[in-house]
Amino acid sequence: MDVSYSTAGTAAFERKRYWDEAVSSTYFPLDLRFQNAQEFSGELNVWDLGNVSLSRLESDGLLYRRQKRHLLHEREESYLITVPEKAEISFEQSGKAVTCKPGAFLVERSHLPYEFSYSAKNTLWVLKVPIVALRTRVGLPERIASLSFDSTRGTGALFVDMIRLVAPRLVEMDASARDMTGKHLVDVLAMSLTSDERMLMSDATSVQLGHLHRVESFVRANLARGDLGPQTIADACGISVRYLHQLMKQQGTSVCHWIRLQRLLRCDEMLRDPACRKLVSEIAYALGFGDHAQLSRHYKAHFGLSPTEARERYLTERPAALG
Repeated sequence: MDVSYSTAGTAAFERKRYWDEAVSSTYFPLDLRFQNAQEFSGELNVWDLGNVSLSRLESDGLLYRRQKRHLLHEREESYLITVPEKAEISFEQSGKAVTCKPGAFLVERSHLPYEFSYSAKNTLWVLKVPIVALRTRVGLPERIASLSFDSTRGTGALFVDMIRLVAPRLVEMDASARDMTGKHLVDVLAMSLTSDERMLMSDATSVQLGHLHRVESFVRANLARGDLGPQTIADACGISVRYLHQLMKQQGTSVCHWIRLQRLLRCDEMLRDPACRKLVSEIAYALGFGDHAQLSRHYKAHFGLSPTEARERYLTERPAALG
């Protein structure tokens, strides 16, 4: 569902409440501090892209606070990918303070308190992405929180260019096309994030970073292979099996456990997708599990529900999420 908000037709004494409700319903509950509430001017356009949403916010300077009390009733974690167009933004979360100027984009995490502000009139593009969509594309997405990424070249620039080009065309698209567009945006976002060395181990050498990136990319692209294991991965990435085990141990996991986790996360993403009509047994074979029972056993151990139960829950929750 697409929504538009504007303070232009709002009485001066109502603008604070109006903008507070517009922002909170678009993203999540926040506290707002205005420079001048009665003279405040803002416009917000929101587009639904299936599992993600895209918005364009233009407003006078403002301070947004995400407080601990806002997190009490939150269920699914989301990330906001924010692209400033006119002025610098300041952000602080988990003891990290960062500024983000036009020519870069910032990552904010919904399940931790934060402060976000800009002092001058600004225009922001914001992509809201559920963490489940990132986990299947980016290993440990928590690593990207509170980081600013370059958007002047390479895949970072492509990601921002796509956002700007997509928005005017969304009115011409049906729900299926929008859903696919949202997935493509997240795919390009993931490419821009994983190309940044900060996404990998901070104490790794450049050689290790390169190997880890190749391993992660190869595994995610080959989850359907029944022979996906240490030897297959090592051969494809040009490293020894022993070295592969060392790399994954430094990440705090094992090769086989990490492969299974990626399969389960991809399965969960497919179950959440209303456009995915595959039976659970078909998903199992598509993701390299031996059979339906094997997938169900591992999925329930990790998520606490069977795949069938999870799909039913996601289907009942989706209408409320879109409203």
